Amino acid sequence: MIGRPLARGWRIALGLAFVLLLVIFYSYLSYSRHQANPNDKTVPNARQLYDGLKRVIAPDERSGEVMLWTDGWATFKRLAAGVVVGVLLSVGIGMLMGCFTPAEAFFLPTLSFLAKIAPTAMLALFFVLVGLNAQMYVTMITFGMLPSLAQSVHAAVRKDVPEELINKAYTLGASHLEVIWNVVFKQILPRVIDAVRLQIGPAMVLLVAAEWMVAGEGIGYQLRKFYQRTDMTVVNVYVIVLGIFGYVVDTGLTWLRNKLCPWFGA
Repeated sequence: MIGRPLARGWRIALGLAFVLLLVIFYSYLSYSRHQANPNDKTVPNARQLYDGLKRVIAPDERSGEVMLWTDGWATFKRLAAGVVVGVLLSVGIGMLMGCFTPAEAFFLPTLSFLAKIAPTAMLALFFVLVGLNAQMYVTMITFGMLPSLAQSVHAAVRKDVPEELINKAYTLGASHLEVIWNVVFKQILPRVIDAVRLQIGPAMVLLVAAEWMVAGEGIGYQLRKFYQRTDMTVVNVYVIVLGIFGYVVDTGLTWLRNKLCPWFGA
């Protein structure tokens, strides 16, 4: 039956089965490459991946810095700052568009146009306009998230907030700000959190692409450096780290949504 609920045990088992299939496929591909060239590093085997992990977590002999910590912290700071600013601006503009038609007429056409432009195509523009400092990464992530996220918030306000709730709040004597905060925002909050979850991946792509091109530290910088050496042992480790980080953030946002909006899941 379409949409039939599935037991938690089966959900976990099927999810692990898909991961196992990916591991088997990768292992077969790596084995095939190493049959032709035992020293191949383009598709590293388990031993080579372990060696790559040791390289990124071992302190540098000269500086004592741990590569994974230094690069991960640099990337995390840029991502966190950009996402926070992007979410605040997007939610604010999206709420304005959803609540007030003049704001919708002012913002929506331009945001619809910008949403159709691939953010990576605007990297050179950000480099020229903002420079190559930390503000560039924040600005780039913010404008990468803003068009689509603001439109998602706008759509949630228009579709997910029953008009009778707004009318009832006004009947009870609520002001415009009280209606916006106590009715509109709280009603769309789970949709906003879900929209933010979907924006984390594109924000990471944009940041890594920028670090790949101009950064002197960060995960994108290390990916470029080791890719140029055709050494995927470290590259794959960083890719796995990015995947784990993204999964943890996504799980945390899902938990936050369920905690703040228990009625939404029900």
